[in-house]
Amino acid sequence: MDNLVKYVEDKYVAKKELPKFAAGDTITVYQEISEGGKTRVQFFRGVVLQKRGSGATETFTIRKMSGEIGVERILPLNMPSIQKIEVNKRGKVRRARIFYFRKLRGKRARIKEV
Repeated sequence: MDNLVKYVEDKYVAKKELPKFAAGDTITVYQEISEGGKTRVQFFRGVVLQKRGSGATETFTIRKMSGEIGVERILPLNMPSIQKIEVNKRGKVRRARIFYFRKLRGKRARIKEV
């Protein structure tokens, strides 16, 4: 059954050409927002905490600080409203899921660049 689902996803779900990124990278996601009859492009810049899933159901979590408040978004990679993704910085972390990053503030919250 899993093979059949994977085959259908690979064959019929349109995938976008997006850059490769991983946990610890700082990225900018440009997303199309529709308000009423108008649409606009809004960007969200932050650090990738995790990537999970595979194929058409792959998602990633991105976190940014807005003042003293941390804001996180979980976005599917194949979301139709995502216009583009830019990789601003490549980060070097030892884990695939950096949830410990939520507790860090100030200089401790820095991630080394590759």
